[in-house]
Amino acid sequence: MQAWQVHENGEPSEVMRLAETERPTPGAGQVLLRVRAANVNFPDALLCRGQYQVRPPLPFTPGVEICGETEDGRRVIANPALPYGGFAEYAVADARTLLPAPESLDDAEAAALHIGYQTGWFGLHRRARLEAGETLLVHAAAGGVGSAAVQLGKAAGATVIGVVGGEKKAAVARELGCDVVVDRRAEDVVAAVKEATGGRGADVIYDPVGGEAYTQSAKVVAFEGRIVVVGFAGGTIPTPALNHALVKNYSILGLHWGLYNTKNPELVRHCHEQLTELAARGAVKPLVSERVPLAGAAGAVQRVADGVTTGRIAVVPENGAAA
Repeated sequence: MQAWQVHENGEPSEVMRLAETERPTPGAGQVLLRVRAANVNFPDALLCRGQYQVRPPLPFTPGVEICGETEDGRRVIANPALPYGGFAEYAVADARTLLPAPESLDDAEAAALHIGYQTGWFGLHRRARLEAGETLLVHAAAGGVGSAAVQLGKAAGATVIGVVGGEKKAAVARELGCDVVVDRRAEDVVAAVKEATGGRGADVIYDPVGGEAYTQSAKVVAFEGRIVVVGFAGGTIPTPALNHALVKNYSILGLHWGLYNTKNPELVRHCHEQLTELAARGAVKPLVSERVPLAGAAGAVQRVADGVTTGRIAVVPENGAAA
């Protein structure tokens, strides 16, 4: 089979190599999956760079999120068990973690209804307890993680403010349903959010960026607001001033979704049921901005690493069946 492999750490476009390899052999409790579609996530770039919290042995195949097919023909969503990731014709996953792919979504969309949407659901509902009528601010609202949070926020009845970088991404955020869109390259984010909220600020802030985005969040969070920290795509990990959180009476909430797979796997399945129902009635629909063949995976991961994409890029092997 064909699979992308990383033999040394570095930028994805430089260290990912497409090679002919043997199909992986599942270990105890694992299954072999034919990859129908694999979505590109920012962690794939971090894996290539050796900067992710998980560091698989070299060489490894990146690709942390797929829609695959079992040997008995079932369409499933899975997080491949590294080092046999999803940018290949076949991958390996733990049998107990497989989730049924929603019938309402094609392969690429189904693969995307996992990490980003699970993170959004846990962040907004489990951690921040977002309520209908509240204001939600989403940083990087046109990206893979942000676009999921925007849709989930709208489905929950919130007013959604999306912060983006550039006119193209602003247009995408509006199409996703943002009530207010702020282009950080052309506007003062803090002033724009305060104006949009009548000076009150946002009740919940969803931040997958860190750095300057977090600094802005602390300035526009409302009384008893909640800042949900889900990642640091901007490259800088902020150091919150806890005296500021005390004076303004807001909460800083961390979210590492992957922990729920071991700490509370039943809640992950419950979340998937909720997401499947939302997808079935059209309340959420993953934004797959591009579908590329397996040969285009390295370039796709690099574009995600560079922050120039919107929504999700799906890698579709020739043996896949994504529409």
